[in-house]
Amino acid sequence: MKQTSLDQLVNAVTGMHDAGTGRELLVAFVALVLFICSSPRGRRWLAWGPGALLVLSPLPLAMTALFPDAIDGSQVAQFGIRFFLLASLLQSLLLLVVVSVWERIGQPMPRIFLDVLRLVTVAAALIAILFESGVRADNLFTGSAVLTAVIGFALKDTLGNVFAGLAIHAERPFELDDWIQYDATPAHVGRVVEINWRATKVITLDEAYVIIPNGQLAQASIRNFSKPEPWSRRSLFVVAPYESSPQRVQQIILDAIRGSFGVLEYPAPSVVTNDFKERGIEYWVRLFTVDFDKRDRVDGMARDRIWYALARHGIEIPVATQSIRLTQLPSPVPMPPTAAVDHRVESLRRVGLLVSLEPEQLRELARDNVERLFAAGEAVIRQGDPGESMFVIMSGRVEVTTSQHRDAPHVQLATLETGAYFGEMSLLTGAPRVATVTALVETRLLEVNKRSFRGILAEHPDMVESLGAALRLRLTERAEVIAVARQTTPDSTDIFQRIRDFFAM
Repeated sequence: MKQTSLDQLVNAVTGMHDAGTGRELLVAFVALVLFICSSPRGRRWLAWGPGALLVLSPLPLAMTALFPDAIDGSQVAQFGIRFFLLASLLQSLLLLVVVSVWERIGQPMPRIFLDVLRLVTVAAALIAILFESGVRADNLFTGSAVLTAVIGFALKDTLGNVFAGLAIHAERPFELDDWIQYDATPAHVGRVVEINWRATKVITLDEAYVIIPNGQLAQASIRNFSKPEPWSRRSLFVVAPYESSPQRVQQIILDAIRGSFGVLEYPAPSVVTNDFKERGIEYWVRLFTVDFDKRDRVDGMARDRIWYALARHGIEIPVATQSIRLTQLPSPVPMPPTAAVDHRVESLRRVGLLVSLEPEQLRELARDNVERLFAAGEAVIRQGDPGESMFVIMSGRVEVTTSQHRDAPHVQLATLETGAYFGEMSLLTGAPRVATVTALVETRLLEVNKRSFRGILAEHPDMVESLGAALRLRLTERAEVIAVARQTTPDSTDIFQRIRDFFAM
């Protein structure tokens, strides 16, 4: 049989007379090149395994050159070369089937399984070469039984973690970037960043790097907050006084957390009466979020919204009642009721819509209406909602936005600060809100409602003309801004008749 140049080189160095070595090297090299050319770009790094075996194949030749007088050195070198070439060929074929073919039609195989299969190919190549060299199977396995038992006993925990890692990859209870709770302690929650042979690594909310042995995870009850859906539920508990009806409190809480940071509209949040405590009625607030890594902020901002909403409706969160003797220190003298009314009168006096009202009428409005406090980012009114009141800014700043329809982006109309007012159209005509007004900072507003205005108009019906004229001027000033933002035409309905109809005059 004609020898190739590679066979001649091997013969010259080792004295072997095997004409198939060159062909085996060529086949292993071609299989490796096929994998590199056909595999996805992100998986070509896997070629380092068969490539390293291919590069190491001349190693037995070097050993023969170093020990030229060794007995059967050429034969050992021949089997060594064939082992490296066969192991490289089997790994390349495995990668061609699993990566280049299977992963194009199915999910990528977990790395731990792929590593196991690659080790199996090396073991298969070694066993094949040993059998070809004349080593009997019974001597191969029974001769190493004692050594295998000793090694197995020493590596008991490590092997247990390895098989647990295989089970985790097979069952897939979690994947990379999933948020899991890895034992019964509620604080032990983290994001999975790596799953290897021995352990799973997570990063907690405290930025702690935790390494959990796979054997421990295999025996634990794992809670996965990222599966089967990307959202997870958060639970808040709020106590309100017995004097407030449950349905009213539940609706206030639902309106408060609507639009809060991280709170999803679907699945919709819900509130149920959870328990009757000594302090009051306990309500269970259930909300959903996809920002699990920011869950503390989601919970905190929802609690802020609930506090502000309950405070606006005059509902105090009750505290535990205890008999405690304290030394009372002098406290700042609160503003007397008359001073608070005077402050509201000064704010109402600057409202252009109310210039026709007498001082006593302004004082009556200031006395009959209440101030409401809104948190930063909280919507005061929403476009399209019904309304029968207007608001005067006592302190703070709000943003006025509008949109053409529900799913359209909001367009900013104005930013209003202390002394400004809004919502007058709804107060005087009962029209739905034409814009959304959101507090930019903590804002205190004086809400002027229809009931307090009705008494003034009942005594002075002639004020409809002056109020209508002021409202028409106000609408004219902003008609062009709203028309441009919403691409609509201003409402030309008789404003005087709408005021008379709304107050049944």
